Amino acid sequence: MRVLFAGGGTGGHINPAISIADYAASMDKDFEALFVGTKTGLETKLVPNAGYNIEYIEIQGFDRKHLFRNFETVRKLITSRRKCRRIIKDFKPDCIVCTGGYVSGPVAMASKAMQIPSLIHEQNVYPGMTVKGSANYVTYLALSFEETINYMQHKEKCVVTGNPVREEILKADYSEAREKLGVKKPFVLIFGGSLGADRINDTVIEILEKISEENKIELLFGTGDRNYEKIMKAVSEKGINIGDNVRIVSYIDNMAECMAAADVVVSRAGAITVSEIAALHKPSILIPSPNVVRNHQEQNARAFENKNAAALILEKDLTPDVLYDKIMSMVNDDALLCRMSDNLGQLAKTDALEKIYSLMIKMADKGEN
Repeated sequence: MRVLFAGGGTGGHINPAISIADYAASMDKDFEALFVGTKTGLETKLVPNAGYNIEYIEIQGFDRKHLFRNFETVRKLITSRRKCRRIIKDFKPDCIVCTGGYVSGPVAMASKAMQIPSLIHEQNVYPGMTVKGSANYVTYLALSFEETINYMQHKEKCVVTGNPVREEILKADYSEAREKLGVKKPFVLIFGGSLGADRINDTVIEILEKISEENKIELLFGTGDRNYEKIMKAVSEKGINIGDNVRIVSYIDNMAECMAAADVVVSRAGAITVSEIAALHKPSILIPSPNVVRNHQEQNARAFENKNAAALILEKDLTPDVLYDKIMSMVNDDALLCRMSDNLGQLAKTDALEKIYSLMIKMADKGEN
């Protein structure tokens, strides 16, 4: 089976596509994949590192504040759609899988024009403009949450698959991970994404010394690559003493192990992150970013909070005392952690890759008729 993948911008759009491609490759010895992305997104690194070829197009989103800039957006859309048709003609895919980001729009349009069956996957509760706009062109709308169906116009195309979760996450074990990491106490994992989150980082700095002095928990704090030097400088200037129970790193490259070992996870509420939290049944404190389109991270976090599967702190309510108190109250309440873990079972969808692959098979079969 030959599959064209489109997804770009952030890891939240690209990693699901790579996970789907990896799964398909494990199921089909003749599987071939080609990715479409832009030269400005993380796909320039992530896709080649995963061993796949990629073609680039120029595309950008519509600017609601500066309407005159949209003339350039329309020009790029027309040009990129034409290039996508050429890519499809040359690669001859059996089906097309889009996982979001602006690049998915022209690819979905081209799939319709070239009569190649396609699907687009929505990671979040509230669908983005690209997914909603692509609904007219694709064969299936693969959704991660049941609630998302309520926001879609073409409900007949909707299939709830869940978010693709990396195999290393699904296979991670609590006891084995703790032993490998040398964790002995309640373990709290805090991160704000690969680039970091300034507000979370600034808040965590203020509780590091107290956590170090009390020495009741072990803490791993991922600052994000761009913020590490700034964080360490602030720690030094404030004279904060960091104990052996606290580790500060720029990037967590063994996330599966660290998340598996954690008793409580503190993070943003990106779709892939919350899906991995659910898959591992990890109690969490979710701090959604307010700086995302249509506030979709809060929608994700609310879905977990409504099931009593996570604690929610809005960024406007985030203070060092609030975060510290919430962390300590959770790690000291075994009954609460057990309830949260059990409730996460209702939200966890660990067979997303199988479901999406079955849709790909179905589309490829149709394409051969």
